[in-house]
Amino acid sequence: QVQLVESGGGLVQPGGSLRLSCAASGSIFSFNAMGWVRQAPGKPRELVATVTSRGKTNYADTVKGRFTISRDNAKNTVYLQMNSLKPEDTAVYYCTLGDSDAMKRYEFDYWGQGTQVTVSS
Repeated sequence: QVQLVESGGGLVQPGGSLRLSCAASGSIFSFNAMGWVRQAPGKPRELVATVTSRGKTNYADTVKGRFTISRDNAKNTVYLQMNSLKPEDTAVYYCTLGDSDAMKRYEFDYWGQGTQVTVSS
């Protein structure tokens, strides 16, 4: 069984930065992608970023140029570096594991517990 453990969320002022981490345990070799999805009250869920086992990355237009997703295969960990944060980035951020194409359809094999990111003065 796969378990995803997230960390790094918190309160930050506009323009600030946060680095989210997601450590995966268990057998994950059959899954070719990890990503981050965010959910805010009153807004649709948004696939923020994905990274495949081959290292290919994709970003939502809303975060492109500000967020960077990366992975450390040796540690089975994926990161999301968030810079120039805006109030509209406020959401619960979930780490996901699954197939890259399926993720585009918001189909995930595993979700993390979520970590709250709040951007406010």
